[in-house]
Amino acid sequence: MTKQAAVLGHPIAHSLSPVLHRAAYEQLGLDWTYGRFDVDQDQLAAFIQGLDGTWGGLSLTMPLKQVVFKLLDHIDPLAEVTGAVNTVLFTGAGVHRSLVGTNTDVYGLVMALKEGGAKPGIKRAAILGAGATASSTLAALAELGCTDPVVYVRSLGRTAELRMAASRMGVSPTFELLSKAPAGLNTFDVVVSTLPPFAGDDIAARLLEAQEGRAVTGVLLDVAYDPDPTALISAWRGLDGTAITGERMLLHQAVEQVRLMTGMPGPVAQMGDALNGELLLRR
Repeated sequence: MTKQAAVLGHPIAHSLSPVLHRAAYEQLGLDWTYGRFDVDQDQLAAFIQGLDGTWGGLSLTMPLKQVVFKLLDHIDPLAEVTGAVNTVLFTGAGVHRSLVGTNTDVYGLVMALKEGGAKPGIKRAAILGAGATASSTLAALAELGCTDPVVYVRSLGRTAELRMAASRMGVSPTFELLSKAPAGLNTFDVVVSTLPPFAGDDIAARLLEAQEGRAVTGVLLDVAYDPDPTALISAWRGLDGTAITGERMLLHQAVEQVRLMTGMPGPVAQMGDALNGELLLRR
């Protein structure tokens, strides 16, 4: 029996998840399909209720990572503390079918940072932005050893959700205004930007001014991958720093999704090749 999986979100037309998952199924010889559905918050419950026993899993993107909680039978501890579910697994069958929510974004962040040279035992780390990916970044940094990162935000009054996530994790971030980031980014071992595309352009320009040509020594991961490179990635590399583009996180979170959904290790090399090929076509 052919198994089904898909990515849901709104908007969803440019999602790269189908490219990644289909490459994995082909390499693994699995009779699985992977689709893409434009689903918003108000449509999610009806969509999930309409899925039959051929479904093996769902990938979720914005704006569904929080609203799905009330539809799940079980939530794993990592998704619980981050407050974000990006993967839904279907276990059992018929009346015994259960929907399990988990989070592979943390895995993707950790693996991408390790690829860039970040090692366990990080002392100083910074996060740019306080959106949905920021809570997963807190968990990833904690896994790598930093439990007191600095989080740079546009408004100190809009950090309640991230503060609650930090409390659930037992970590103690410090919050600073985003306008202060350029002057301090060179002091961190790891910097993760969770800002939307182009939102970091001003920070990139001001970072170059603040550094006056002096090199940065930390590792930067920008979760945005369009444009490639982002202005922040270009600035960091221009200052001789190590920078990781967002597609590496995207790749590794999908690798973990494949493992959880199918029970087989995701083929990193083949999925990475498929991702790179698609990105070249789109640019």
